[in-house]
Amino acid sequence: MSADPVMSAYIVVADAADAIEFYSKVFGAVERMRLAEPSGRIGHAELVIGDSVLMLADEHPELGVVGPRAIGGSPVSLHLRVDDVDAVSTAAEQAGATMERAPEEQFYGSRSATLIDPFGHRWMIQTPTEEVSAEEVQRRYDAMTT
Repeated sequence: MSADPVMSAYIVVADAADAIEFYSKVFGAVERMRLAEPSGRIGHAELVIGDSVLMLADEHPELGVVGPRAIGGSPVSLHLRVDDVDAVSTAAEQAGATMERAPEEQFYGSRSATLIDPFGHRWMIQTPTEEVSAEEVQRRYDAMTT
């Protein structure tokens, strides 16, 4: 059986049950499945956000699987396009996220913000505001950096 490649993010957090609640409340995620141990520790869960799947699990330090708080942050950012970046940013802050960069218009044609969720993951959220060609994005970028 052959299938087209599909890419999904798989993140690890210190409290997956709370993370599922946060992502559901703030990003409108819908839980598709959850595998939990009798202790409640989540070995695997899947959330649907728009047409994407976010997979996550609790930390399993005995296997070397830890979240960003355990290692002082993450070099990876998750990107999410939303209908209203300002409303989502406000909801995220009210639910415990830290605003790293408040919503503002960007040269690439989106209103964007960056936040750190309560579990240490960086989210770049944006609402497209204009259609901009790759050439125009490059021209604007060049103008900003010279």
